[in-house]
Amino acid sequence: MTKSELIAMYANSRGRRKKDAEEDVNFIFNAIRDALANGDKVVLTGFGTFDVRDRSEKRCLNPRTGEPIQLPAGKAPAFKAGRGLKEAVNPKKN
Repeated sequence: MTKSELIAMYANSRGRRKKDAEEDVNFIFNAIRDALANGDKVVLTGFGTFDVRDRSEKRCLNPRTGEPIQLPAGKAPAFKAGRGLKEAVNPKKN
């Protein structure tokens, strides 16, 4: 599913214009992005948790030249699926 498809689905299910639905979806994505940029954790109960994790520096190889390079330490966004999402993706069989 693409962002455009998500917006169209949301607009159809709520009887909203696509432009209004796009503003709503963008607001949610921007709120999550801004919270992570501020170092906050975003917990969506039943869906999952967005968080920022520290990445240590590491040695890698330049894929073009094969030369070793040092990647600096930094931060990376991470997502951990919640129980509801895990169960939806992998339902229990009776």
